[in-house]
Amino acid sequence: MKASAPTGGTSAEHQKTPAKAALASFMGSAVEYYDFFIFGSAAALIFPHVFFPDAGAQAGIMSLATFGFAYIARPIGAVFVGHFGDRIGRQKVLMFTLVLMGAATFLIGCIPSFDVIGWWAPAILVVCRLMQGLSAAGEQAGASSLTLEHAPDNRRSFFTSWTLSGTQGGQILAAMIFIPVVALPDEIKYSIGWRIPFWLSAVVVIVTYFIRRSLHETPAFEEAKARNEVAKLPVSVLLRDHWRDVLRVICCAFIAAVSTVYGTLAIKYGAEVGNVDEGITLWLVVAGNVGALFTQPFFGSLADRIGRKPVFIYGAVGSALFMPLYLLSMESGNTLLQFALSLLVFSCAYAAANAVWPSFYAEMFTTHVRFSGLAIGTQLGFLMAGFAPSIVAAMGGLQPGGWVATSIFTAIICAIAAVSALTARETYKVPTPQLGLREPATV
Repeated sequence: MKASAPTGGTSAEHQKTPAKAALASFMGSAVEYYDFFIFGSAAALIFPHVFFPDAGAQAGIMSLATFGFAYIARPIGAVFVGHFGDRIGRQKVLMFTLVLMGAATFLIGCIPSFDVIGWWAPAILVVCRLMQGLSAAGEQAGASSLTLEHAPDNRRSFFTSWTLSGTQGGQILAAMIFIPVVALPDEIKYSIGWRIPFWLSAVVVIVTYFIRRSLHETPAFEEAKARNEVAKLPVSVLLRDHWRDVLRVICCAFIAAVSTVYGTLAIKYGAEVGNVDEGITLWLVVAGNVGALFTQPFFGSLADRIGRKPVFIYGAVGSALFMPLYLLSMESGNTLLQFALSLLVFSCAYAAANAVWPSFYAEMFTTHVRFSGLAIGTQLGFLMAGFAPSIVAAMGGLQPGGWVATSIFTAIICAIAAVSALTARETYKVPTPQLGLREPATV
């Protein structure tokens, strides 16, 4: 199905509202990924003691594996959520994903420990984690599609970068709340203390629900709907016309493994091998994400001037080069050096790819299949991110000298992402109505 340029004027309700869309996407992503990263922090520092106390040396690996279970649900959820996002609209589906994530996270805080209900505890934990995965499958794809379609042609990367800045905001909030939790006495921390951050998510979900509810559907989708051009089965059209781009997005999305290595595996490596205080490891994550809040809008604007590909590829290459230095700093005992390298690897390298991918990937697809293409491609690629901590841990990444295995793993996934990006079309000069067409005009 080919997209055509809009005809006639745009009605008032179809006017673009890029700033409002960016704010709604920022807040929604912050909520979703507050919930998601709360789980990651707990999987690294809390759950081995609460849900796997009888697993001995394998407790850490089993706990990190529960973190990865959401990534199993995400490709399935991507097909389901992507279908409805391209059929009934971006805004309605984003309301659903917000409520689902909030409910799953609140329920995690209510699960009895292993000592109370045995193996039912980790089983229920996995079910709730799968619910989180179904929600997250549609959040970034929907928010990115919505913001891109509201943005002016020459600032699409800047406005969509705020979707990923929202994930940084969520991770900052998650880490900040967990810092006082890990400082609690063990008897409080492993009983009621760890549950509080999960319950607090309900407050943020309610606030964001009202912000997102007021946002209108995108002009591009409404115009396609008015012309009766909405695909009846978006996945079929996607696989027929855009299968190469789906494969390209899958491989490029491997870059997300840098984030889970940085935010989950590295803090456990620092605590267990480098004897870094758990509170310090969380502050390192906060510092990197605070820095990214400032650098990602810059990288988004840069991609609007020089193109998506060079900025994305720089982020992939920089992440591969700087990750070994960051991991080595965990064994140095030099806290200042650890913070400096945390900023370097995350705020100055990974943030470049992270800021650009919402526009880079979304611009590969037409309006009719954009939500589905972005959701399915990223979620299949994100499987690598979900299981990266447990894979690298099984390779010896949490043992003394484990920084070598982690660095090699990071370099390989970054190389795959960079090479895949090289094969993509450059789209920063392509008008929005012509995105995803085989021979788009440029301006």
